[in-house]
Amino acid sequence: MPLPISLPAVAHLDSSSFGSSSTQAVGGTPFKNVLDSAIQEVEGAHATANESINQFLSGEGGDLHSTILASQRADLEFQMFLQVRNKVVSAYQEVMKMQM
Repeated sequence: MPLPISLPAVAHLDSSSFGSSSTQAVGGTPFKNVLDSAIQEVEGAHATANESINQFLSGEGGDLHSTILASQRADLEFQMFLQVRNKVVSAYQEVMKMQM
């Protein structure tokens, strides 16, 4: 069963928003809000994994299987966020190299 991992509002961008001089995406959402939302999702997955690990270690509940899945999900979300960040930085560097 694949884990549902979503990127908020990033999937709705199209090329028409790149020609404008504003810092807003197609839906009128500022890039900062999209980035903050993605960071909060990654942090939430990390907190959920930590909570699951602590519950398992204290014997309060939860099984090893769900604990490992929560940990792997948090790791995958972080790795995906890191790759998106790397692509954004790379695109920014390419734009800065362009001569006007």
